[in-house]
Amino acid sequence: MTQLRWLSAGESHGPELVATVEGIPAGMPLLAEDIDEDLARRQRGYGRGGRMKIETDRVRLVAGVRGGETLGGPIAMVIENRDHASWAGRMGPEPFPEPPEALTRPRPGHADLAGGLKYARRDLRDVLERASARETAARVAVGGVCRKLLRSVGVEVFAHVLSIGPVASPTSAASGGGELPLTELRERARASDLACVDAVAAQAMRDAIREAAHRGDTLGGVFEVIATGLPPGLGSHVQWDRKLDGRLAQALMSIQAIKGVEIGIGFEAARISGSEVHDPIAYDQGAHAFTRPSNRAGGLEGGITNGMPLICRAAMKPIATLKRALPSVDVRTKEQFDAAFERSDVCAVAAASVVGEAMVAITLAAALLEKFGGDSLTELSRNVDSYLQQVRSY
Repeated sequence: MTQLRWLSAGESHGPELVATVEGIPAGMPLLAEDIDEDLARRQRGYGRGGRMKIETDRVRLVAGVRGGETLGGPIAMVIENRDHASWAGRMGPEPFPEPPEALTRPRPGHADLAGGLKYARRDLRDVLERASARETAARVAVGGVCRKLLRSVGVEVFAHVLSIGPVASPTSAASGGGELPLTELRERARASDLACVDAVAAQAMRDAIREAAHRGDTLGGVFEVIATGLPPGLGSHVQWDRKLDGRLAQALMSIQAIKGVEIGIGFEAARISGSEVHDPIAYDQGAHAFTRPSNRAGGLEGGITNGMPLICRAAMKPIATLKRALPSVDVRTKEQFDAAFERSDVCAVAAASVVGEAMVAITLAAALLEKFGGDSLTELSRNVDSYLQQVRSY
């Protein structure tokens, strides 16, 4: 069994972010530009903060790729933090000439206090630097590698924003809202500065973000990730930790500020009867394939892909760093203060949807390699083709 493994390292204002991914077959075309496209999308979006004007993320491939093709060994990537130059004497591995001013006022909704208690750090910057969503740039880089692998076997992953604050778009792939073809849904999402396919809803979202900014407040929302071209049979029903829906839920929930995940119609299924939930099964004689007229299951049944598009949704809470600071307590003096404020976004749901794409791509690439293996892309493609012939003859 081929196993995909990956790790990220780095702090928000440290010198750089580092990511490694192991298990990608040899012979897969891979350029830095393939990953930079996703990194750029992560930085865009109405409601982003000042740091996006400083950072222009570019990845540097430092191992595992030669002449534009993967070698089969670990792939190592580096993303420079350009803002690090402004933190000289406060960030970095060398001893400081003078101790920097400690951050002792934890921000409600962040990892500051919980992490400080866990790791016994009185300067909460030691926690927040790693807990920061800046880390997701490394995830997007790994996701970009996995996206290339998935595309080699005909799988596409994309996301779009369903809601921001109280404003909702009527288009959800699981419920069939809007009846847009998935290819058009993807194109519209990519063309929108909020990754929203409905122009009227997108304008209302911008208005809501602007109003929140004027109040010194923030907004969250919901995005939907869709994967097309998946073969049936990824994941398994035989053990809890091999069920693909559980693995996808963990991957999406691990993104900073994500507080809920749904597959298919999700929580709506608990409010309606079984006859309205489960997708009927039919058979297409011409295509030699089992089909479903609806996809309320979101492409997964029993923890296994069923050949329909995969549909996941994630709910993002409002960003916890507020200009209108919330009450907090100094961890040293125990006095009441307003929480510390650092440069922040007003709304980052569109950016989070790009991270959601990455985490879904990573999870699906891992499941693909577990089922089909292959030390080279040629071997993997041959294994997938052979399995699809088996499925068609079932």
